[in-house]
Amino acid sequence: MDPAVITLCVLAVAAFLFVTELIPLAVTAMAACTALGILGVLPSKQVYAGLSNSTVVLFGGMFVIGAAMFKTGLAEAIGVAVVKKAGTNQVPLMAAIMLVTIVLSSVSSNTGTVACLMPVIIGICQAAKISPSKELMPLAIAANVGGTITMIGTPPNVIVTGALTAAGLPTFGFFEFAYIGIPLSIIIVLYTLFIGRHFVPDKQAGAMDEEAVKAAAEEAGASGDGAPKSKTKMWISGIILLGVVACMALGLKTLPLHTAILCVVTGCLKEKEAYAGIDWVTIFLFAGMLSVASAMEKTGAGKMIADTVVNMMGENPNPYVLTAVLFLISNVLTQFMSNTASAALLAPIGISIAQSIGADPKPVLMALGIAASMAFATPMATPPNTLVLGPGGFSFNDYAKVGVPMCLISLVASVIIIPIFWPF
Repeated sequence: MDPAVITLCVLAVAAFLFVTELIPLAVTAMAACTALGILGVLPSKQVYAGLSNSTVVLFGGMFVIGAAMFKTGLAEAIGVAVVKKAGTNQVPLMAAIMLVTIVLSSVSSNTGTVACLMPVIIGICQAAKISPSKELMPLAIAANVGGTITMIGTPPNVIVTGALTAAGLPTFGFFEFAYIGIPLSIIIVLYTLFIGRHFVPDKQAGAMDEEAVKAAAEEAGASGDGAPKSKTKMWISGIILLGVVACMALGLKTLPLHTAILCVVTGCLKEKEAYAGIDWVTIFLFAGMLSVASAMEKTGAGKMIADTVVNMMGENPNPYVLTAVLFLISNVLTQFMSNTASAALLAPIGISIAQSIGADPKPVLMALGIAASMAFATPMATPPNTLVLGPGGFSFNDYAKVGVPMCLISLVASVIIIPIFWPF
């Protein structure tokens, strides 16, 4: 059988498993590249080559540093201080919640940020006699959009960066995502404060799934044991984070791994906590799909898909229209499946489509990655959305009413802004 056809069959099976999640996402990704090796599409040396990719080292280090922020209590302390200073007026409180969540989510786990701040926000709302639902939905929205600001802010950014690397193309810098992430964050915050908040239902607080919140916080690195936090360790973890940010700005990409070791040496994290702080699902999914993307390029499977899509759009398709269509596909998929998986599926296809029309793949990949993070319209789209579901007393339709307009706004903003910084 033709290697391209074999690759497409493996991709189809992986897509089905990604959507249904019959088996864990990481297992699906690694099984896909393993199958390509067994079937002779990839040489044995390339099957697991993604695990040695330098980007994997970068992400591993950043996950550990993010976990140290939660474990030492730094992230929670920053969030609580900002939220409490905002007072009990609904709109200023909402603005403070969204801004601090965006900042924390850009450099650490957005799920952990929501888990740490949610109990505090509910307490403030109850004391001020404000419906918690009015503040919890903006919390989830900010957590989603905040991740778009840096390369490690959200898994889709990781995936599209790796896809470009696998294709041997110029890739994105650590802060390059901020060119679209910051404008989008500002737009979403302003929309929420002046228009979107009117669509957020005013409901009585539901029961908070304390086990889910605790699990989310622990996954991010927070202990949740109520023990007093060392201010010295908070300062150390903060200095380490600032040092890494400065080094990334200078292009020293391997440094996060070395500084992550400092988190253990200085006692901010124990060794086991450092391992637990790494998002292994993202690491293995990233590594597995790197090999799949490589196979799609080498066998011509990606070109086959690209040619089909381009032919459906007629001769000389407009790159703006094509980008908008791919944004919509990615955004719709991510409302019902893992945004990491949807980005992993579409990234290599996006590269092939862009190349087939003679466009630079970078703006197309940026649009795919951003679209996968703009998951506002369903409660199952992202963990932050799911965490606020019970306490906010939300229904599926509540997410749709608030989220669909934001998805459309994100589409328009992205199609306008992305080509300015990454021309076709």
